[in-house]
Amino acid sequence: MKKGLIALLVVVLIVFVSLGWVVGRYNKIQKARVGVESAWAQVENVYQTRYDLIPNLVNTVKGAANFEKETFTQVAEARAKMGGMLNLPPEALNDPQAFAKFQAAQQGIGAALQRLMVVVERYPELKANQNFLQLQDQLEGIENRIRTERMRYNESARDFNQLIVVFPNNIFAGMFNVKAFEFFKAADDAQTAPTVNFE
Repeated sequence: MKKGLIALLVVVLIVFVSLGWVVGRYNKIQKARVGVESAWAQVENVYQTRYDLIPNLVNTVKGAANFEKETFTQVAEARAKMGGMLNLPPEALNDPQAFAKFQAAQQGIGAALQRLMVVVERYPELKANQNFLQLQDQLEGIENRIRTERMRYNESARDFNQLIVVFPNNIFAGMFNVKAFEFFKAADDAQTAPTVNFE
């Protein structure tokens, strides 16, 4: 009778220890997921700040006589395309197509703003406008924050992706259908130096 009770207690203990271990692994993966989603929320936050700054920047620049309307059109179109993609649902962070589409929209607005800043160089009255200079400084600060937050997101995604591919976490990731997060990548043309022409 005692041997049977001891064997039963050992089995129960093994089950509880195993269950505790599984729950611990699952919770570790979930905490890491929350870390990645938190880093992503910061990326969205700075993109929102840039998105909100664009109308003020454009309105300040519009005050300059003879400013190229094509540049305004490009900025407005890029902002409109980006508007619907400002906030991605969390599941899109695991979807390569959705993530690539989001990144392309953000690169589009970044390129349009760069064109706007290059064109501004031709207008001395704008470079002397205090409102414009403040907005330009804000935009530069936001672009730096975007780079920083994207780097932090990539680091968080890397840590999560490493966590779910190592044994035994890879077993649990497969059991619970946990997918790796996508990374921000350099634009396709980032390897090519831009052509600068001040004519």
